[in-house]
Amino acid sequence: MEDLSSVDTSLMQKEVLEGLSKPQKRLPSKYFYDTKGSDLFEQITRLDEYYLTDCEKEILQNNIKEISDRIGPEVMLIELGSGSSYKTRFLLEELTDLSTYIPVDISEEFLLKNVNQLRLEYPKISIIPVFADYTSHFELPVSENSSQKQVAFFPGSTIGNFDPEEAWAFLNNVADITAEDSEMLIGVDLKKDTDVLQAAYNDQQGITAQFNKNILMHLNRVLDANFDIEQFRHKAFYNEDAGRIEMHLVSSQKQTVIIGDKTIDFEEDESIHTENSYKYSLEEFEELVADWYSVEKVWTDEKDYFSLQYLIKK
Repeated sequence: MEDLSSVDTSLMQKEVLEGLSKPQKRLPSKYFYDTKGSDLFEQITRLDEYYLTDCEKEILQNNIKEISDRIGPEVMLIELGSGSSYKTRFLLEELTDLSTYIPVDISEEFLLKNVNQLRLEYPKISIIPVFADYTSHFELPVSENSSQKQVAFFPGSTIGNFDPEEAWAFLNNVADITAEDSEMLIGVDLKKDTDVLQAAYNDQQGITAQFNKNILMHLNRVLDANFDIEQFRHKAFYNEDAGRIEMHLVSSQKQTVIIGDKTIDFEEDESIHTENSYKYSLEEFEELVADWYSVEKVWTDEKDYFSLQYLIKK
């Protein structure tokens, strides 16, 4: 179980109640990631239907030398939402002159567990964990080497979880936190066949459904809410007009949920919108980052399902 002292429960309750009071009820997707949610997401990344992991792994394996050369020696590698740091190991193995690795994650217990393992595997690398919500401003550790180049690493397709205005705010935040000459390596999921997309978020084992429902379990535990998990069902579909996968939790019946001293009423079949996953064309993503970064290089897998993009701050 997570360390509840590390959770800002007043902010969490405020954001949750605001989201559930909207005509289309919503929950901030960052609250998926308690310890159990982080573990479930790691399971999702290993599913056959979840093409993103294999595609990103293919890109890293086939292009790791070129990627590492672009990152260069003696850098501070800052991973935003590090999770298990599985993908980062490709870089840690190749970047033999890496100076500092800073994994940033919202789940403190999960972060520290993985940092302890990484320190055993990579004793020559200075690993400094930062427990933070990377969508908000936070301070990076002060480096002894003032000339050290900073490279933000944002793998996976998490940029797609942000609405356009949220993606703008995220990129602005990263640009503000990092140095003027910093660079960024970011994963971007690309537009593709709808059947491929929908299968990835509706796996046969039901792990994604468990992950989706876990956000309610998290709220029950931290906010003393009383969501009946069995009365909500997972729903995920591709919204072609918006260019995004939408995840929802749908109420199976008319019901009332209590959070603190507030009550939230649900009609039968009313949903909570829990997450989006936007898919981009290369041109759309270049336009998205244009206020802060120029796209220097794009690597894709053989099917052009996914991309890793190297950005240079303007």
